[in-house]
Amino acid sequence: MNGKKLVCFLVLAFLPMVVVGLFLHFSGTGSPQVDSDPVAALTGILFSAGAMLIPLLAVVFTQLLFKEPVLKGLDISFKFNIWWLIGWLLMPVIAFAVLGVSLLMPGAHWVSDSAIIQTASEQLPSGFRGPWGFIAVTVLSGLVTGATFNGLFAFGEEVAWRGFLVKEFKGKKFLTVSFIIGLIWGLWHSPLILNGHNYPDHPVAGVFMMVLMCLALTPILLYFRLKSGSVIVPAIMHGTFNAVIGLSAIFVAPQHDLLTGGPGLSGLLTLLLVDLTLYLYDHHLSKDHLFTTAI
Repeated sequence: MNGKKLVCFLVLAFLPMVVVGLFLHFSGTGSPQVDSDPVAALTGILFSAGAMLIPLLAVVFTQLLFKEPVLKGLDISFKFNIWWLIGWLLMPVIAFAVLGVSLLMPGAHWVSDSAIIQTASEQLPSGFRGPWGFIAVTVLSGLVTGATFNGLFAFGEEVAWRGFLVKEFKGKKFLTVSFIIGLIWGLWHSPLILNGHNYPDHPVAGVFMMVLMCLALTPILLYFRLKSGSVIVPAIMHGTFNAVIGLSAIFVAPQHDLLTGGPGLSGLLTLLLVDLTLYLYDHHLSKDHLFTTAI
């Protein structure tokens, strides 16, 4: 590991995020209370999405500054294997699991007639109207956008977190690398979280929750990145996760940003369960022992 190179990357990845956070704060476009101003809301969304490309740019400039091939050693491979499909389809399964756990939270109950669901259903073909049609369309569209548009933006992050950083920490144990990457990834989101992203009612507590979420999600994405041999796979998984995870909250009332839905405790518990499942598979079935060896 090159310490100076790592510091350079972190500065280039974090400093623009601070600038984005300050812009969203002082312009008011980062506030969750901008629904009445569609221009402000759209500006906030575009800046949040564009921020996902910052880690990619940080990787490119870091490699150039240290006179190294820009994308060499990052495993940007399109060689398909079964782990691409498993990782892609796992994301809707996780979303449904989070929905189930959300319904177990105190006071939570199933709701299928909210204004959001009714409005969205009215835009669908007659055969897909209603909650189940809405779910089907959301999952299918989420899978498509997750592997295309969302996946492209997610690649902007994954090429850094599961590409560049994995290369830099090569030789260290899987869980050590997972912890370091998860911590960096979670803290990197802080400027957006403090502006109400994901946790509009608890932005400060949301920073800590986001770090925990990233710590729990990283072993999953890293495992599939190593098994597939390509950083494209966690990019697709990340993009699909973002596209379908809304299902875990939209059918739950009352919603609580720290408890229900993907970003809340329900999501954290579900991801930890998936981590445990992958560990048991890795240790007892595949016997690859990725979780306990150096990457």
